[in-house]
Amino acid sequence: MVCVSRFFQRLVFVLSVAIFAALGLGFVLGEFGWFGVHAGGEQDGAYREMHVYAEVLKKIQTDYVTKPSIPKVTDGALHGLLDSLDADSSYLTPTEYKIYKERPTTGNGQIGITVSKRYGYATIVNVLPGSPADQDHLEDGDVIEAVEGQSTRQLSLAVIRMMLEGKPGTGVKLELVRPFKPAPDKLTITRAAIAPPALATQEYDGSNILYLKPGVLDETHVNEIAAKLKSAKNQKILIDLRDTSGVDEQQGLRLANFFIKQGTLAMLVGQKVPQKAFTADPAKFITSAPLVLLVNRGTYGAAELFAGAVEDLKRGDVVGERTFGEGSVQKTMELPDGAALMLTVAKYESPSGSKIQDNAVNPTVAVAQPEQNEFQPAPKTDDILNKGISLLKSKAS
Repeated sequence: MVCVSRFFQRLVFVLSVAIFAALGLGFVLGEFGWFGVHAGGEQDGAYREMHVYAEVLKKIQTDYVTKPSIPKVTDGALHGLLDSLDADSSYLTPTEYKIYKERPTTGNGQIGITVSKRYGYATIVNVLPGSPADQDHLEDGDVIEAVEGQSTRQLSLAVIRMMLEGKPGTGVKLELVRPFKPAPDKLTITRAAIAPPALATQEYDGSNILYLKPGVLDETHVNEIAAKLKSAKNQKILIDLRDTSGVDEQQGLRLANFFIKQGTLAMLVGQKVPQKAFTADPAKFITSAPLVLLVNRGTYGAAELFAGAVEDLKRGDVVGERTFGEGSVQKTMELPDGAALMLTVAKYESPSGSKIQDNAVNPTVAVAQPEQNEFQPAPKTDDILNKGISLLKSKAS
């Protein structure tokens, strides 16, 4: 009975947080359409929904073919509940959270991928060139069905990312679902200490166009871009954000400010998080040079905020494919039994009010990037890059 009591305490707490958060947005469970409950008030509706969960648990306990493990049922229900909200919201069991808190934060080996969740499974957002994942031919969009034999559908995103890390030189076993393959590929990738990619630079059109590719948007790379912009001599700017990640959204907004002198760069909105507008600081503005950004489905996080600001404020052209769609803030809430809830509490909006997490960034000039696989070799020409160069050539300096 102690186990059952602890289960109900944890279930009621987590369901209360999740349901009230969703109610505030007006869409929880299709406004109760899943269960046919239509409450007169928000709190009344939430309590009715929790009653439905309790009834389901009771039926499982009394009628299931064998006596269930209540802790296992609890963990599965809470993982599913958080996964149903968005890819970044996670439930960690007491054991998972203990490991998460005690994991080393420096010196970890990586395989060189950005990973998120789509359709319930871990999905590769982008692959770092030259990394172990790149050497083993992992591609954007590959679905990681399992890590170390555990289905990613049953793991939270926080745990998946933690499992991919480890001591350099150790291996991690993956099962990948890939296009045109009837069965998952099983492979072991060796983790390595991976340095962030160097800022790539090049000049086109007789040095009239300065090309910059950061690979990641962090403070160091944004500082390097600032230095390049300040030393540019009447050059047009082409920034390649394809397969560029950045978990610090503020660096994306800082980069946008280099090109945008005034106006709202983004908004942060949430049910209990005070709405915040990020406004361009004229003192941080660097250049009014013609600008084109290149994006694809691997453009993620901070890079998307930069692209969204440039597009909505009509500061330049955004060329390529729809971006991934990542721009949110999570809060970690520790539960009484040692478990934890990582809940999305706010989302970033572009200047037009579009939520990056929900809508991503759609380019002003769409150019498809051909699929690459063992049956379709890499194209000899880069259509997205060529389109960006062509647009800049037509712009006056």
